[in-house]
Amino acid sequence: MLVILCMIFARSAAMAFNRYLDRSFDAKNPRTAVREIPAGLLKAERVLWFTINSILFITCTYFINPICFYLSPIALAVVLGYSYTKRFTPLCHLVLGLGLSLAPIGAYLAVTGSFDLLPVLFSFAVIFWVSGFDIIYALQDEDFDRNNKLYSIPSVLGKKRALHVSELLHLLSIICVVIAGIKGQFGWLYWGGVTVFVSILFINIAL
Repeated sequence: MLVILCMIFARSAAMAFNRYLDRSFDAKNPRTAVREIPAGLLKAERVLWFTINSILFITCTYFINPICFYLSPIALAVVLGYSYTKRFTPLCHLVLGLGLSLAPIGAYLAVTGSFDLLPVLFSFAVIFWVSGFDIIYALQDEDFDRNNKLYSIPSVLGKKRALHVSELLHLLSIICVVIAGIKGQFGWLYWGGVTVFVSILFINIAL
């Protein structure tokens, strides 16, 4: 329950902070102008107050174990700091992936209280998987990002090369889940899931 609460509080704080920070850009972009703040459904200051979930996140980690508590500010720095990255680097997609990739390591630390290579492999799989899809998602705003001096791989490299980067990242994600499966000596159920995962990624690459 504490792990689930940590996920809820961290994600809620990160989403609220992102919406608050990007409110001026969201208002200019036709795709995002319907979001709550630019549409006038929520006041920006009230959304910012929602980041108080960060305190609740840290509180929950305190009751899990000491290592989760000590590392919680670093996790928050990553998930909140992501919102700034598009302003200065096209590697923002990887930072988003990094934020989500903390989940496997965090869950493992919560249960065991120690580090291991296996959750790190799953974390790398998440980094490459999420960043690859975020590049595809960013294709919608390629022109907007370029015109507003926002950085993304599509706005810097263009659509064709951005898709090649996305394909490479997804291939790296596949490699990570395969290596993790071998190291973890998982059974047929894991490999069945891997088969579905790999098939979906290859279908996406083919399209």
